[in-house]
Amino acid sequence: MKTAMTTMSLPDSPLSLWLDTYGPYTPEPPLKGEIDADVAIVGGGFTGLATARELRRADPSLKVAVLEAKTVGYGASGRNGSFAMTVVGLGLGVSAMVHGKQFLREAHAYMEQAVDNLDRLILDEKLECSRIRPGFLRVATAPGYIRRLQHDIKLIHSLGFSGIEWIGRDEVRGRVNSERYLGALWEPRLVLVNPAQLVREDKRIALEAGASVYEETPVLEITSRPNFRLITSGGAVNAAKLVFATNAYSHLFPELKRKQVPAFTYMIATEPLSAERLGPIGWSGFEGIEDARNLIHYYRLTPDRRLVMGGGPVGLTWANGLDGDRSESAWRHLEEHIAFLFPSLHGVRITHRWGGPFSVTLDLTPAVGYLGDHRAVYALGCIGHGVSMSHLNAQVLRDLVLERKSELDCPFVNRRVIPWPPEPIRISIAGALRAYLRTEDWAYERRIAGA
Repeated sequence: MKTAMTTMSLPDSPLSLWLDTYGPYTPEPPLKGEIDADVAIVGGGFTGLATARELRRADPSLKVAVLEAKTVGYGASGRNGSFAMTVVGLGLGVSAMVHGKQFLREAHAYMEQAVDNLDRLILDEKLECSRIRPGFLRVATAPGYIRRLQHDIKLIHSLGFSGIEWIGRDEVRGRVNSERYLGALWEPRLVLVNPAQLVREDKRIALEAGASVYEETPVLEITSRPNFRLITSGGAVNAAKLVFATNAYSHLFPELKRKQVPAFTYMIATEPLSAERLGPIGWSGFEGIEDARNLIHYYRLTPDRRLVMGGGPVGLTWANGLDGDRSESAWRHLEEHIAFLFPSLHGVRITHRWGGPFSVTLDLTPAVGYLGDHRAVYALGCIGHGVSMSHLNAQVLRDLVLERKSELDCPFVNRRVIPWPPEPIRISIAGALRAYLRTEDWAYERRIAGA
């Protein structure tokens, strides 16, 4: 096999709140010259760095090299909504509909383990990432969403899970007061972090475990015989095993091109909110919140009391272009939605606007597995819920690389991934799916003024 990375420079993107407020950061030097490694990992986000750490801890004799095209935190790991949660794909009902109840049982159990695993890692390793565990509210903002959420709660209870409950209008408004809230699904298993801090702490402990990390080191070409040879802009890596930890950028490599596509989500952050602004809202528990829409809004308060909100419109690009990080209309929608939910925040100053790609498989389900023979592995398709998942997936990838039986029951391993078709069929399918989801949201909300 000889493959070249698709020629596509990664664009400069607006800085997320997390990256902009991170403070001084010293990247690792780029690769210069030629090195040998037992395992080369392409991608220096949550997945790649956590996998490097897991490999080194499993076998300290391994030479592990992580190659990051930009800087650690450039991709989704430094731009996401900060929610480490149990959600898979588009949620409980959709997962059961697409893959069946048994799959949902296995996937939800895995994701509960993923949240607890990440929380334990943060506490045990003393990772400085502004971690809190405040619980999760999925709020109903229209009567139809009440039915959807109560159906999902009944479904998850029927599979033997507890801890996810319905709370009524008065109780949810006692936690976070919006006249738009009609009730909510309550789930205590949620960890909120500062993702830029977390991914760079992941880098720190990967380095401490003995892995090598090279930033500003894009992989330009890969050959595979007899071993893998990764050509970079300044050198080369010869490796026996290869990990693609590239998620939304996976299509840049021909072997992964049709397993996923990038879609774009957008976020904004307000200035720190005064007591007067927050007074009518409450929110003293700092709960993480999503609504029950298909094209969800997700939002939280930061420790310095900024409201961070994302979601709503989803961006698509022709031929999987990576130039979709900006959307004035999406940012305007999010500003309007803040005022729709919380009138006391009307006109609040927005300090940060950003966006970025997330990885979408055709069946809206993550995928982890071997690529070809047992020398190369990959992980992709987190569908925007990768903060907790990626850290547990790293243990699965470790076991695949070491070709040993895993103690983890991961339902995403070596499953058949339905390939996305080429253009123009791909953009038509993605656009039709987005249109359907948007239309169904409109049907639920058509009687709500200002929605």
